[in-house]
Amino acid sequence: MKKSKGKPDSKKVRMLETEEIELLNSWIHSQRPESGSNPLSSPPLDKKEPVGRVGEGGNFSRYAGASRFDQLPISRRTKNGLKGAGFVKMTEIQRASLPHSLCGRDILGAAKTGSGKTLAFVIPVLEKLYRERWGPEDGVGSIIISPTRELADQLFDVLKTVGKHHNFSAGLLIGGRKDVDTEKERVNELNILVCTPGRLLQHMDETPNFDCSQLQVLILDEADRILDVGFKKALNAIVSQLPKHRQTMLFSATQTKSVQDLARLSLKDPEYISVHEESVTATPSHLRQTAMIVPLDQKLDMLWSFIKAHLNSKILVFLSSCKQVKFVFEAFKKLRPGIPLMCLHGRMKQERRMGIYAQFCEKRSVLFSTDVASRGLDFNKAVDWVVQVDSPEDVASYIHRVGRTARYNSGGRSVLFLMPSEMKMLEKLRESKVPIQFIKANTKRLQPVSGLLSALLVKYPDMQQLAQRSFITYLRSIHIQKDKEVFDVMKLSIDEFSASLGLPMTPKVRFLNQKIKGKTGPGKPSVEMENSGKEDASVIPKEELLTDDFKEEKVERDFLLTKDSQEEGKASIMGDIMPATRVLKKKKLKINVHRPVGSRVVFDEEGNTRPPLAMMADAKSDNIALDQDQKKEYYKKLREELKRADKEDKLLDRERRREKRVKEKMKWKKGNVEEEDNDEEGEEEEEKMEQGRRKRSKIYFDNDSDVDTANDNDNRKENKILTLQLLCIVS
Repeated sequence: MKKSKGKPDSKKVRMLETEEIELLNSWIHSQRPESGSNPLSSPPLDKKEPVGRVGEGGNFSRYAGASRFDQLPISRRTKNGLKGAGFVKMTEIQRASLPHSLCGRDILGAAKTGSGKTLAFVIPVLEKLYRERWGPEDGVGSIIISPTRELADQLFDVLKTVGKHHNFSAGLLIGGRKDVDTEKERVNELNILVCTPGRLLQHMDETPNFDCSQLQVLILDEADRILDVGFKKALNAIVSQLPKHRQTMLFSATQTKSVQDLARLSLKDPEYISVHEESVTATPSHLRQTAMIVPLDQKLDMLWSFIKAHLNSKILVFLSSCKQVKFVFEAFKKLRPGIPLMCLHGRMKQERRMGIYAQFCEKRSVLFSTDVASRGLDFNKAVDWVVQVDSPEDVASYIHRVGRTARYNSGGRSVLFLMPSEMKMLEKLRESKVPIQFIKANTKRLQPVSGLLSALLVKYPDMQQLAQRSFITYLRSIHIQKDKEVFDVMKLSIDEFSASLGLPMTPKVRFLNQKIKGKTGPGKPSVEMENSGKEDASVIPKEELLTDDFKEEKVERDFLLTKDSQEEGKASIMGDIMPATRVLKKKKLKINVHRPVGSRVVFDEEGNTRPPLAMMADAKSDNIALDQDQKKEYYKKLREELKRADKEDKLLDRERRREKRVKEKMKWKKGNVEEEDNDEEGEEEEEKMEQGRRKRSKIYFDNDSDVDTANDNDNRKENKILTLQLLCIVS
C-alpha cells in the first residue's frame, strides 16, 4: 500500500524547519554584537564571504556589519518574502537595529523619515514567532501599535507582503469600522495584531477571553506620538495588561529619551540607535526646504497662487484644524483651480479616509490635510511638494510633515508659510539641523481670492458657517500652543484675517476675553491690532473679539456711569487702575458679614443730633419730635387696616375658588349630559358646595316609578316639571 504524498512532505517540512531554527538560534547566539555597540561601525561584509555556517568547526559568519538581507540570520521564508517585494539592500536604520533586535534586545530606534523603519521591526517580529514555533492555538504573540489608522493599514500591507510565506495569522484592528462583533469572534485566533491604541483597548475591555499574557514582542511605531498626552491613558491601560517579560521596540523619526516614558513600558537596557544623530541634517539630504513670510490675511491668496502655478504636481497641504481643511477644500473646489482636490482629517469616516488616501496615491492632485497625514504615511508615487500653510507646533512636527516627500532615494520640495510673529520658528529649525532656506514671495504673481470668497459666502449660505468655524478654530489652535515665543494670538490681525476668509463681519471669540483683560491690567499695555482699514492702530475691546462658536452675548460696555464729566473722569481712572471683573453664573459672591456698616446722623440748627425717625412724625414740620402716643395710634390704625384687608382678601379668594369649582362641575355635568342623552340632572351646585360632600339621590326624568325622598319640597317638584317641559320643547 502506497503512502500518501502529503504526510512525508509535511514531516520533511517540519524536520527542515526544526533544523533551520536550531541553526538560526546557534548563529544568533554565537555572533550577536556586544550590547551598546553600533553595527554600522563594524567592517562591512564582503559579497563573496560565506554566509551561515563556516567550516567544519561549527563557526558562523558574523552578521553585524551586513548590508544585504540575505546575510542576516533570518528564515528562508522571510528571505523569500523580502526578495519577492524587491528588498535586497538594507538601509542604515535596518543595518544598525536588526543585529540587536534579532538577539531579542529592546530597541529605541530613531531615523529620518522615509528611511525604512517599518522593515526594521517587521522582520524581528516574524523571526521571533517563527523561532518560537508560534501557532494559532498560542494566541497573540506580537502587537504593533500605530497612532493613526492610515499608518496602521500601511504597516499591515508591509507585514502581509514580507510575511506571506509564513503561516501566522494577522489582523488589522482600527477604529471607524462597523464589524466590531466579527473582530471579537476572531481576535483570539490572531498571532499578530496591527492596531491603534483605542481599538486595542476596546477589545481588551469588551472581548471575552482576550488574552495577551503570552505576548512576545511589542512594537510602538511613531513612539513619540503614542507616548504623548493624547494617548497617555490608553497606553497606560494597555501596558498594564501586558506581560513584563517581552521584547519592546520603539521607532520614530524623533525618538524620546524620557526616563519616565521608558519606565512606563518596562524597557530593559534598551539599545538607543540614532543613525542620523551625527549627520549634518535632520531631514533627508535630497529634500529642498524653503520658508517665506506670508501675513495671515494673505495665506489663502498665496496658497491659491501656488496651486495655480503647480498644476502638474502632487501637492500635500497642511493646515491646523479640521474646520480649516473643510473650508479651504470646499471653497477652492467651487473656485476650480484646474487640478483635482481632496481633503483628509480626523473627523471623516474610516472608509472615506482610506479611499481618499488610495486616490491620492494614484494620481496627481492636491490633498488638504491636518497632521493626521504627517506620520509615517508612504504615498506610492512621490509627493512633489509639501506646503505648510500653518506653522507646525514644534520642530518634530515639521520633520514629520516634510518627511512625506523625498522618501528613500527620491527628491522632493517643501515650503513653509511663516507670519512675521512666527520668525522664531525659523531659528529653532536651523538650530535643529534643518537646512531650510529663507526666500521672498513673488507678490507680482499673487492672485487674491478674498473677493471670490465673499461672493461664494453670499451665494452659498452654508459656506459662511464653515468660514466662521475655520476662523474660530485657527485662533484657538494658536491660543493653546505651548511655545509662546512663536505663537502669540494677540499679535494677529484678526479683522484682516476675517476679511480674507470672505466674512462680512469679524466673529466674536470668547476665549480671548480673559487674555485681553490681563493685558489691559495695571502696568500692562492695551491690545493693539494691526491696521484693519478703519484705524491706524485700534484697540479692540474684549466684547468685540470672540464668543465661543459664534454665540453672541450681550456684554455691558460700561460698568461705571456717572452724571457729570468729572465723575466720568474718575470712573475711567478707576477702570485703568482696577479693571472691572465679570462674575460667572456658577460663582456666588461671598459677602463679608463683618464689614463696617455706616450710619446716618442728622443735626438740627443748634447742632444737636436728632433721632433717625424724627422726620417721619410730621412730614410738614421739621422741628416736631417723635410722639410715642401718636406712634402707637398710627400702628393701631395700620393693624386694623391690615386685618380688614386680610378678611377681604380671604373672602375674595374663597369666592374665586368656589366659582372655579362650580365652573369645573358644570363643565363636567354638561359633558355627561351630552354623552348620556340628558339622563342625569346637573343642578343645585351652589347648595352642594355649601353643604359639603352630602350625597343626594339622582333623579331620572324618563322613569315613572321614581319616588321622591321625604326631604324633597314643592320647589323641587316645580323645578322637575319645568325641566321636563323644557326637554320636550327642545326635543
